[in-house]
Amino acid sequence: PVHISIPAIGVDSDLVGLDRGADGWIQSPRDYDAVGWYEKGVLPGEVGPAVIAGHVDSPTGPAVFYDLPRLTPGDTVSVRRADGSTADFVVTGLQTVEKNSFPTESVYAPTPTPQLRLVTCAGAWDPASGHYVDNLVVTAVAA
Repeated sequence: PVHISIPAIGVDSDLVGLDRGADGWIQSPRDYDAVGWYEKGVLPGEVGPAVIAGHVDSPTGPAVFYDLPRLTPGDTVSVRRADGSTADFVVTGLQTVEKNSFPTESVYAPTPTPQLRLVTCAGAWDPASGHYVDNLVVTAVAA
């Protein structure tokens, strides 16, 4: 995947590759306005759940996925792939989950169809840890 478009919230961004950090979590994009795809996961448009992540904000203001909570079922997401093809998805739901109990099984579990998971931070800011306490997971299915 090389580009993502989410018209309902004005996201139109190239994709960067993401890996897992030493803590086992997917690393966030280095640039607050970048969107990243988990490279060791499913390719968007292939069978299974592809995972794409971005920041909700930055030290200076909103970041690329700031408006992700405004998505509603029926909104569309398009992912352009390196071969020029496009994988189109329709949002089916949004779920806020505690980071401490992130639903890894349901986010990454095999699915019989192409699906997409968009992930960003949510909830309250914890100044002690320097992180948000929750994640927002948006689920979408192939259009």
